[in-house]
Amino acid sequence: MSTGPLAGLKVVELSGIGPGPFCAMMLADLGADVVRVHRVGDASAPNSVLDRGRRSVAVNLKDPRGVEVVRRLAADADVLIEGFRPGVLERLGLTPESLLEANPRLVVGRMTGYGQDGPLSPRAGHDINYISLSGALHAIGRPDSPPAPPLNLVGDFGGGGMLLAFGVVSAVLNARTTGQGQIVDAAMVEGASVLMAMMYGFMEDGDWTPRRGENIFDGTAPFYDTYACSDGRYMAVGAIEPQFFAILINTLGVADQIDAPRQRDSATWPHMREVFTAAFATRTRDEWTETFEDLDACVTPVLDMAEAADHRHNLARGTFTCADGGSPRPAPAPRFSGTPTGPAGVTPKIGEHTEAVLTERGYTGDEVAALRSEGVIS
Repeated sequence: MSTGPLAGLKVVELSGIGPGPFCAMMLADLGADVVRVHRVGDASAPNSVLDRGRRSVAVNLKDPRGVEVVRRLAADADVLIEGFRPGVLERLGLTPESLLEANPRLVVGRMTGYGQDGPLSPRAGHDINYISLSGALHAIGRPDSPPAPPLNLVGDFGGGGMLLAFGVVSAVLNARTTGQGQIVDAAMVEGASVLMAMMYGFMEDGDWTPRRGENIFDGTAPFYDTYACSDGRYMAVGAIEPQFFAILINTLGVADQIDAPRQRDSATWPHMREVFTAAFATRTRDEWTETFEDLDACVTPVLDMAEAADHRHNLARGTFTCADGGSPRPAPAPRFSGTPTGPAGVTPKIGEHTEAVLTERGYTGDEVAALRSEGVIS
């Protein structure tokens, strides 16, 4: 039995890439019963973390009988998630309107880059394109370098999958009150824009400029940046507040070289950066880690993915679990006091649960056998 605050929630996920699967992973991590619909013949290798916690059915969506399978799954579900370009779901014969007619409480979560309408809605794109239109990409990077893509975290996952998860859970809460489902139109451009809310607020208040290299959080301020150590590894410094800044400069042994009351005066920053750079270069990363570990200076080591799983805080909290062979995997989050989640689910093989899921939805053994023999399911 699933555990977690979403236990009992039934989700149908039409297989896709990136943000849609991430949304489904989050829902599954928190206890939802997620059935992922793969296409018959799909030869893609599942992502061992992103695709965890689901059951998988394989259906031929080019066959009307396969479309009917999905329709029957949706008729018994709380949520259907899809990440196709606008119009693809309709061309498959699965219009949201027809799904809602059959199941009025259904929430149809639609994940796209540009949204279901607007001049760019039919265009292809990726994370970098979506965050470029939100203002986020321009703000990231050094002033003397091109904008730096922040992996595909801001568009695909923070502004995409997580936004969709929030949207569908909100719509489910409303459906349970009103009995009426709805369509959730989650666009990554808009999600990335929402993630920039604080910066847009700073700009409105006159505390942020559109030029990289003039703002505290873009790595311009020397007290909010990373520094190389003697072994070539890095420390991260986020000593924004005066009390943390004071501990930083005292621990580095450079208080006599820094005008602390002028911390926010950008005219002092070039000298401050030189001093910090020279100081951090005198020791290894692990030596500085030990020095700062028990101090409130907002200074931490920059860990790679393998090191993160072995950090003492992450170990104490169970932030990561380890797969066979020791590869780290993020554990489900956040934590719930009354409805705790269980361990992350396993990643299914494509079509592994086709027969079981269809049987649950009322198909007889003969019907399942016939659909399989005719290539409608696998």
